[in-house]
Amino acid sequence: MIDYRILADDDLASLLRSGNDAVFKEIYQRYDKLLFLYAFKKLRNEEEAKDVVQDVFLWMLKNRETLTLKTTLSGYLYKSVLNKVFDIFKHKDIIRQYIERTDLAIDVDSVETDYLIREKEIAAIIEREIAAMPARMREVYELKRKSYLSTKQIAEQLGISEHTVSTQLKNAMKYLKVKLGVVIYVLYILNS
Repeated sequence: MIDYRILADDDLASLLRSGNDAVFKEIYQRYDKLLFLYAFKKLRNEEEAKDVVQDVFLWMLKNRETLTLKTTLSGYLYKSVLNKVFDIFKHKDIIRQYIERTDLAIDVDSVETDYLIREKEIAAIIEREIAAMPARMREVYELKRKSYLSTKQIAEQLGISEHTVSTQLKNAMKYLKVKLGVVIYVLYILNS
């Protein structure tokens, strides 16, 4: 039996492509804590740092048979973590810009926040974005979300194919996600 702890990173990377679970376990044990510390230094949030590292290892596990490293194993892992961290920063920046752009004051730390007013403001923003959709997209979206019609019923009512209805619904969801930002979009979907 091979003692994977004594193998160099290059050897582990080569063996990883064979689907060997013991090799993946060794890579995980070798880098898990180091990558967590690296992510935590950047994010200053323990949960986000854990999620980032977990996402990197999960992706690596799923794609190990096709993984081609153009650098060292450690270089690849650290770069992957850094890219995930940048994604988080980018996402937070998008949310911050959206909040500033819409003059929607969301103060998560404030105990005195009036949640009913905030909910009405968010609902008004959502309705404005739905109203700003292209006409056909809005019509299909409202028949699905407000009239609760099936894709088939919408297709029959509007005289279009079910595929077109599905495409319009997907486009509407993408449109709202971009316009509302992920946080407000998820809250909207959960409450609709």
